[in-house]
Amino acid sequence: MTIFVDIGSLDDVPAQGARVVRTAQGCVAVFRTADDRVFALEDRCSHKGGPLSEGIVHGTFVTCPLHNWVFDMNTGQAQGADEGRVRTFAAKVQEGRILIEATLLRRSAA
Repeated sequence: MTIFVDIGSLDDVPAQGARVVRTAQGCVAVFRTADDRVFALEDRCSHKGGPLSEGIVHGTFVTCPLHNWVFDMNTGQAQGADEGRVRTFAAKVQEGRILIEATLLRRSAA
């Protein structure tokens, strides 16, 4: 069972935009689509390390601001790239609040 943690209001993230959440496992980009769905992805493009949180959101895709790689926010897979993938994390909206999986907030074991 996935445990979720409230990270803020849906209104804290602009439609077709993103916010960064700093976690014990690194930065996570939390995206909001035009129809108020949320997605959480590693905030580092697998191509050149660009900040995906600064990319362009279109539908359920985000385009990296550095080299225009397009990532499917459902799967993390880069479109048209054989090896391009970013890590995805469970996220949802409940009563106007954004929830992400709690494992992101725990410290990694040494």
